[in-house]
Amino acid sequence: MKIPLLLIALFTVSFLPAKTPLLKLPDPHSALKPEARRAPWWLQRHDSMNSKATAKPHDILFIGDSITQGWEGPGKAIWEDNYAEKNALNLGISGDRTEHVIWRLQNGNLKNQENAQLAIIMIGTNNTGHSQQDPAQTAQGITKIVSIVKEKCPKAKILLLAVFPRAEKPDDKLRKLNEQINTHIKDLHDGETVHYLDLSPAFLTEDGILTKEIMPDGLHPQQKGYAIWAEAMAPKIKELTE
Repeated sequence: MKIPLLLIALFTVSFLPAKTPLLKLPDPHSALKPEARRAPWWLQRHDSMNSKATAKPHDILFIGDSITQGWEGPGKAIWEDNYAEKNALNLGISGDRTEHVIWRLQNGNLKNQENAQLAIIMIGTNNTGHSQQDPAQTAQGITKIVSIVKEKCPKAKILLLAVFPRAEKPDDKLRKLNEQINTHIKDLHDGETVHYLDLSPAFLTEDGILTKEIMPDGLHPQQKGYAIWAEAMAPKIKELTE
């Protein structure tokens, strides 16, 4: 005899297994998760950069951490000689990791910068220094930063700098972590929009020593370090902006 279709349907449903919960995917790691820092001085600098960005378009954007912010400190005279007349904007904040830069770029630092010619990015050493983060994760954070700049500054060329060498000696663990970051991000170079540039040899002796004359603490350039940086980068800036 034929069993009514309705009975078949009811019979089938009654024997279905209990609903299996959806697999929860892991949250993005910290280098990718946008994060604002809550220190008043940090928020004040962020707001100040937003005000400068909102006030007018800029031709060149410097994006990074304390090493970039240092163009306003030990590198100030070098900045005045090389970038003040090029309508450049300093978007560096001391202590920032990739996640902080991601948050800033998504929250006003690039407002009104649709016509920027060049964005210079150098970030990642604090992901190394603060937690010795997996270099592949730091590189993913940098990749996200590059993608945000592409979206918000569609006319800009991107000069992606290798994370600068740190620590005096080449076998230092933190130096090696930064080098591993660079092995990942160099593949972002496409020769059209993104141009990767490793300035490390300019800062190091032939045997890989980072001298105190250039970076006394093995991390932050002094005036001579900024002079080396500007000189080593000048040909590429000229190529990308002319």
